[in-house]
Amino acid sequence: MLSKEQNERLTRVGPGTPCGELLRRYWQALCPSGELTAEKPKRRIRVMGEDLILLRAPDGEVVCMEERCPHRQASFYFGFLEEDGIRCCYHGWKYRFDGQCIEQPFEPKKFCERVRARTFPVQKLGGILFVYMGPHPEHPPILPRWDVLVRCDRPRIINMFPDHNCNWLQIQENTADSVHTYYTHGHMSAVLNLPAQYQGSFFYRPILDYDWKPSPWGVEKTLVYGGDRPEIEIRPPLIFPNILRIPEGPVEALHFRIPIDDERTRIIWVGLLPENAKAPKPESENADVPFTYVAETALGNGEYDLSDFYGQDRAVWETMGVVADRSKETLGATDRGVVMYRRMLAEQIDRVARGEEPNVGIAREGENNPMIEFVSATKPWRDERFVGSKY
Repeated sequence: MLSKEQNERLTRVGPGTPCGELLRRYWQALCPSGELTAEKPKRRIRVMGEDLILLRAPDGEVVCMEERCPHRQASFYFGFLEEDGIRCCYHGWKYRFDGQCIEQPFEPKKFCERVRARTFPVQKLGGILFVYMGPHPEHPPILPRWDVLVRCDRPRIINMFPDHNCNWLQIQENTADSVHTYYTHGHMSAVLNLPAQYQGSFFYRPILDYDWKPSPWGVEKTLVYGGDRPEIEIRPPLIFPNILRIPEGPVEALHFRIPIDDERTRIIWVGLLPENAKAPKPESENADVPFTYVAETALGNGEYDLSDFYGQDRAVWETMGVVADRSKETLGATDRGVVMYRRMLAEQIDRVARGEEPNVGIAREGENNPMIEFVSATKPWRDERFVGSKY
């Protein structure tokens, strides 16, 4: 259980908030890179309570800047893209793509040098555009090269899920909640005879034990199944602060949970498909890849499409409340992973508040930024390598 003050500290993401300042130390996924084209070179997007705009410059470079012109706050979305910058539609003030104002029509005494629009570093990887909104735009951290994003030996696709009407934290905490899969996915799919029944059967087994431990990337998770198909499932870790890495049958997947603001969350799913899937393999880790907007799963009047795992999870997350009140919780032993993650989040927030940088989920300087690979380590219960050990 958290106090209301602690809950506020962990959930609020706007500029200047403790958690918002932490999340701004990490690259955040924006959208598929293929969304920006020569025909549609502008896209609005809201991230952590800030309204941004993505621009595809005439030379193909992608620029991210604050959406509103510093002059009178008109949206750059309606501005005019020119070879060397964007011109505001309201009064024609022009800004280079680095944000510097360079023209002020009709001003008798121009003061361009004092006017600058905020811009943010953008990088493209695995068909996704990422933004760094932290305090050091001139020296952003390394963008981690997650295996799902950079492997080119298998097809890769992107799914954009409907915006979720809840705070980001109740979505990310789900990753540390290892045992929810039995009832939310296995039992629900079986009892309601849902299409997800076959997929849910993997989780619909007696749970004998569970464990969590901190790791450099976040929180490691282990689950021991009994019954007719005993197994030890060692899932990829919760990637701190807001990523899920998980095998989904033959698909290796990443889920990016990006706070739109305090009350809404954007989920970008990237899947590395089986080699024989009917989709093209990316030519490089920087190539655009196919993307789809997933159909709405919230049906209105508090009802949800529960036919797959995504709708099942969403029904739980959103009905906790827009921002879950954790002061009303009653936690048990199965929540130890959630508590571990919350403590990790609080500790990293404190580090940033002290003027330090976070030290979890960070790709290190000097390591040549290698691919970060997670391999499912699920093993049969009677695997002799586990004889004599807890697992």
